[in-house]
Amino acid sequence: MPSPVQEIKEDLFSEKGVRVFVKREDLNHPVISGNKWRKLKYNLEEAKRLGHKKILTFGGAYSNHIHAVAGAGKKYNFETIGVIRGEETLPLNDTLAYAKSCGMTLHYINRSDYRLKNDRAVKRGLQLAFGESYIIPEGGTNNLAIKGCTEIIKELTEAYDHYCLSIGTGGTISGVIDGLDGKASVIGVSALKGSFLTSEIESLLSEYSGKVYNNWQINNDYHFGGYAKVKPEQLLFMSAFENRHNMLLDPIYTGKAMYGLYDLIHNDHFDPGQKILFIHTGGLQGRKGFGL
Repeated sequence: MPSPVQEIKEDLFSEKGVRVFVKREDLNHPVISGNKWRKLKYNLEEAKRLGHKKILTFGGAYSNHIHAVAGAGKKYNFETIGVIRGEETLPLNDTLAYAKSCGMTLHYINRSDYRLKNDRAVKRGLQLAFGESYIIPEGGTNNLAIKGCTEIIKELTEAYDHYCLSIGTGGTISGVIDGLDGKASVIGVSALKGSFLTSEIESLLSEYSGKVYNNWQINNDYHFGGYAKVKPEQLLFMSAFENRHNMLLDPIYTGKAMYGLYDLIHNDHFDPGQKILFIHTGGLQGRKGFGL
């Protein structure tokens, strides 16, 4: 079933004359929620079509993607191998403990070697070590993931003036941009420090559809210090938002993006009368690493 869309109301929105809606991708799957289900859906189908019994993928110690692949493997009967950036730390954090409980084999490599994870020689070595596997890149982003993310847009029953979401590897926003096919405006709020994502997304879109779109932008103002870093004002905002709307956010992605959206509205980024759709990309398992 399509994930629901709900309107959230605030005095700020009324004052600025805008309406804000949230597409609750965090509710789209009981095990693999949010954009991770969108990214994995067609990859799981392809792995099955090719006759693979194993899925091998990559991620950090708190990765939503590792968490999702482990859960998918258990539910859909795949053996899973997670290549984890860095050294093993015991006891395992909640993300890796969950992955292991799902049967995922955890293989740790140091950070310098991890940077070479996309090299053919490294992938061949992993295949030799663990057997023939269907390999999914870090974050789950590939053409099949983008295809899945286009469906976030395709299942909507009404149009909006702006679509706002958090971004990490760029796969989800690439699917949203392609799904809109040049219509409306897309704002990606980067959870990472740096301005490299624009070129990454351009490359993803070029490889996926060969089309060039000019209706999107990346906002780099709300990373709060970089990936997996937070500041007190962000956590205070999240707590107040959750109490008002009974909707959880995660501190790594959606908490930053929602903070950014409110700030943009406050600073008159949107015209009165416009409708904004915030895409809640899930990732709520990441709250545990921050004691939330």
